[in-house]
Amino acid sequence: MAIEGDAITKHDWTQWLAGRAEDGLIRRLKVADSPQGPRMRIDGEQRLVFCSNDYLGLADDPRLAEAMHRGIDDYGVGAGAAHLINGHFTPHQRLEEELAEWLGVDAARLFSTGYMANLGVVGALVGRGDTVLADRLNHASLVDAAQLSGARLSRYRHGDMADLERRLAAARGERLILTDGVFSMDGDIAPLAELVELAERFDAWLVVDEAHAFGVLGHQGRGSFEAVGIVPGERVLRVGTLGKAFGTAGAFVAGAAQPLEVLLQRARTYLFTTAQPPAVAEASRAALSVVREEDWRRRRLRALIRAFREGAASLSGLETMPSSTPIQPLRVGDSDRALFLAERLAQRGLMVPAIRPPTVPRGSARLRITLSAVHDDADLAQLLDALASLPAGG
Repeated sequence: MAIEGDAITKHDWTQWLAGRAEDGLIRRLKVADSPQGPRMRIDGEQRLVFCSNDYLGLADDPRLAEAMHRGIDDYGVGAGAAHLINGHFTPHQRLEEELAEWLGVDAARLFSTGYMANLGVVGALVGRGDTVLADRLNHASLVDAAQLSGARLSRYRHGDMADLERRLAAARGERLILTDGVFSMDGDIAPLAELVELAERFDAWLVVDEAHAFGVLGHQGRGSFEAVGIVPGERVLRVGTLGKAFGTAGAFVAGAAQPLEVLLQRARTYLFTTAQPPAVAEASRAALSVVREEDWRRRRLRALIRAFREGAASLSGLETMPSSTPIQPLRVGDSDRALFLAERLAQRGLMVPAIRPPTVPRGSARLRITLSAVHDDADLAQLLDALASLPAGG
């Protein structure tokens, strides 16, 4: 049977799909008919949602909507061209400058999606003859970025700095360490101090995807480095998404002037695609102001995380995983059981997804709960009550 990533021909499709269904791995689209928020209408049913990455509750914030409307009035709907043709508008430029100032770096470069940002930054910095050293639990976009770069991919055990050090010592060519800042399926934070030390010692690039950290961790939401008190050096590039805590769309890479100039000249996913609509950049500028100024949202998240972990500690048959972030997975193990439990929660009006292989390693299927600053105490109580009601056996 073909597995994720294997090549399949059209003659294999029926067998492949049947195998996915048999293993409980078929994915289904769900259709939302309301704004993003704690309570949504999904597939015609009202749901209390614990699966969104809208960590600060900004996706339906009227201030962002007003900024986007102004952007449409001033600049129209589409960018019409790539940034380096005539698609780089004043809102794009201002957003890049404001992101760089917020993070205390030389420059930031906008990309249309986080996936494209990761492909672009890795492909611009390394190629054939070089080595990418990647955490085994990195997001799929980081895995694809390494593979498509043409560099040799060396995957170290999750968070294992001794394994990474051995691999760095044996690496050829330019070295690039590639990691999530906050791991999207586990919710844990990368060992950044050790990663920075190894990058400096081996003269390697360190690229950190902060998609689930920016806006959430650190003072003014500046991310995982600030949360652990580290100032990243010039060999560190940070990737951020605007579609999660910022509530809008798009992504950016931030860092020192020279590598950011290299991205401008070499990043194919920047050079050869239409820029995001300038109105979206205007909405993201409004979001950045809220992220910086409204620390109550992060305080609320921290309180929700503490309350959830206290309440979930006594759940039977569900293992809490070590996370201090809004991503709070409950390990189940078996994929069919994870699907069964997610369906039982859906019957009680909650949307909590079952995460299964190949998104996570075999045998580690889980319920992935994500919290938002706009969940209230009653929402959390309803979640914990529903989890406590789940049957102990499949």
